[in-house]
Amino acid sequence: MTKDEILKKANEYIAEEKDVRFRAEVEDLVKKEDYKELEDRFYQTLEFGTGGLRGIMGGGTNRMNTLEINRATQGLANYVIKANPEKAKAGTLSAVIAYDSRNNSDVFAEATACIFAANGIKAYLFTGLRPTPELSFAIRQLKADTGVVVTASHNPREYNGYKAYWSDGAQVIEPHDTGIIEEVNKVTDVKTISKEDAIKAGTLVLIDKEIDEKYWEMCKAQLFRPALIKEYAKNVSIVYTPLHGTGAMHVEKVLGDLGLSVTTVPEQRNPDGNFPTVPKPNPEEKAALTMAVELGKKEKADCVMATDPDSDRFGTAFPDKDGNFVLLSGNQMGALLMEYVLLSRKEQNNLPADSFVVRSIVTSPFGDEICKKYGVKMIECLTGFKWIAAVEAQIEAAKTGTYVFGLEESYGYKVETEVMDKDGVSAAALCAEMTMYWRSQGQSLLEHLDNLYKEYGYFEDRAISKNFPGMEGVSVMKGIMAKLRAEGLKSLGGKKVIQIRDIQTSVSYDPANPSAKTSIDLPKSNVLQFFLEGGTIVSARPSGTEPKIKFYINTKTPVEGTCDKCLAKAKEEAGKLCDSITAEINAILDDASK
Repeated sequence: MTKDEILKKANEYIAEEKDVRFRAEVEDLVKKEDYKELEDRFYQTLEFGTGGLRGIMGGGTNRMNTLEINRATQGLANYVIKANPEKAKAGTLSAVIAYDSRNNSDVFAEATACIFAANGIKAYLFTGLRPTPELSFAIRQLKADTGVVVTASHNPREYNGYKAYWSDGAQVIEPHDTGIIEEVNKVTDVKTISKEDAIKAGTLVLIDKEIDEKYWEMCKAQLFRPALIKEYAKNVSIVYTPLHGTGAMHVEKVLGDLGLSVTTVPEQRNPDGNFPTVPKPNPEEKAALTMAVELGKKEKADCVMATDPDSDRFGTAFPDKDGNFVLLSGNQMGALLMEYVLLSRKEQNNLPADSFVVRSIVTSPFGDEICKKYGVKMIECLTGFKWIAAVEAQIEAAKTGTYVFGLEESYGYKVETEVMDKDGVSAAALCAEMTMYWRSQGQSLLEHLDNLYKEYGYFEDRAISKNFPGMEGVSVMKGIMAKLRAEGLKSLGGKKVIQIRDIQTSVSYDPANPSAKTSIDLPKSNVLQFFLEGGTIVSARPSGTEPKIKFYINTKTPVEGTCDKCLAKAKEEAGKLCDSITAEINAILDDASK
């Protein structure tokens, strides 16, 4: 971009932005002639990606601010009205709005509700912060036509976001996502109304306990063994952290109703958008659970639990025989929860022959092996829980299957059908019951996980990510993917690549015979997967919501026997293979950074 182009965009923004805080930021940058920062703020306009609208808060079209929220909401309102002409004419359209603990979330949520109300769409706005899964639940309970949650999930404190949902309670996918973007791009005028006037007119309704109570009961209804919970609950101690987010009220309530002793990390219990005790409020990262694990050791807890700021992700740690806490990965907890659901359903004669589980393509195939044992179909989908929800909805609408579980490696799980998104609150309840169940069987959860490895093979997973911020970063990431597509990879970690799956072009092929391609039945997405001899899968995927590219390594190593030494040997072999592949991928990323 030239300086003139940058200044033109900056001045247009200054003229339109009504929020003095964000407008002042840009005015100051223009005054300082900081063209590098201005270019980063204006080289693109935020668009709906895999997680909706998400970005660093601040002034500019490439930032999260009131102007971008207003445009997005007006575009969404226009699309909802066009998609539902009869309801629009009758004046019966409605939307639900929720928000998390991030800075500006309440401001953005109120602006969203007032724009819906001004456009003839009745807005149901939560009186305080609420989890993302409760937003999905509320849409279905209130039979709303759309919904929005203001959150940036587990991203750093500088971020905020805006997730749009459809009438089924799931995040928007094709064709709605592209349709909304088209409408957003057309917006020249935003209709709004004051909160007070909207409430007086009945077009804005505040909600809280009437949804909360039903949501809590729904979470508890997913459990299988009330008698077992009653017997063991008093003997199970849980340490929990909401990481300054929305989870405390809900997790404490649901687990407390089950009779469990829950100690919440006091320094992290209260909502705080600055997330002062963690580098990032992400339960996938060890640093985020440091305080909870320390308290877990002190309290001699049986389990440490964590949810991210909007309580859709769920992380855990469990004590080993020496009392040291082991953090479980999303793949490990997903496999454990899924296996527990299948086992419980089978024991209770509630595992229909057409049962199916859904996982993302970058999630470990560990669960696939468990599904085979139970005669349950495993279905792959694109990354992001909206795709898991879409598969569930499509199959159940066609009445060709019964949904029993959904999981993704990024700490997302869903057992219920009342919520069409991942749910950290119901996952916490299910995990608590599962912990009690295996204790009643004489096993700790870590011991049971090792027993599963001995039965199905040892699965180890790694994730590698590298940030490439700014306009140059976008170009670098495109270059990495273009090079991988053009040249492929012959081998990784000393293992030959025997199949390449390109989700963007919808084909799969053997690199030794690239002309013989097989079509893939998945929506297009910028993902490449390399299948290695021996069963390892390596996937490359630029993030849809952050300026980074991610590589996923999913290995499988046979366990030759049922002894502990046999498993230890398999773990060692898998670790060496993952280390070797990681080094090669890092070399690719380092080379691209030069």
